[in-house]
Amino acid sequence: MASLHPPLCDFGWHAPDFDLPGTDGQRHTLASLRGPKGLVIVFICNHCPFVQAIAARLVRDARDLQAKGIGFAAISSNDVVSYPEDGFVEMGDFARHHGFPFPYLFDEDQSVARAYGAVCTPDFFGFNADLALQYRGRLDDTGRGQPKPDARRELFEAMVQVADTGRGPAEQIASIGCSLKWKV
Repeated sequence: MASLHPPLCDFGWHAPDFDLPGTDGQRHTLASLRGPKGLVIVFICNHCPFVQAIAARLVRDARDLQAKGIGFAAISSNDVVSYPEDGFVEMGDFARHHGFPFPYLFDEDQSVARAYGAVCTPDFFGFNADLALQYRGRLDDTGRGQPKPDARRELFEAMVQVADTGRGPAEQIASIGCSLKWKV
């Protein structure tokens, strides 16, 4: 299992639109997900040890950001033929098990992952109210280990700044995770 780092933030890049099914039985678009102060899109999957390690903190930060007017959604784009544990039914189980307070969307044809340039799980995209990219960093510095008691909430802090000012921090550290599993 190779770990990858996504590229750093391309400030001002605009979020491509999409229309994807969610594990909640609804279809979701960029417009339906955005909050009045911005939006976080995170590419994840069920089987990734990096995602499994951060799931509880991801839920905590999503709830706290939603309370500040930031929309939040997760997207799984992995090849489910090669990785059946990332299938749509299993996504619903994963979301329920972890108590996701946000939509978990299925990008079966991988077109959304390609449009966003997603490379790993987790891969975070934080947009301002105009849906211009302001954060392409990590949740925190834990990787797939146990969280440190004093770990900074990097995604949360960055998106609070985005909510308050429309701009993300100049200094960002890329996320780390498992490679997206592309169809062959």
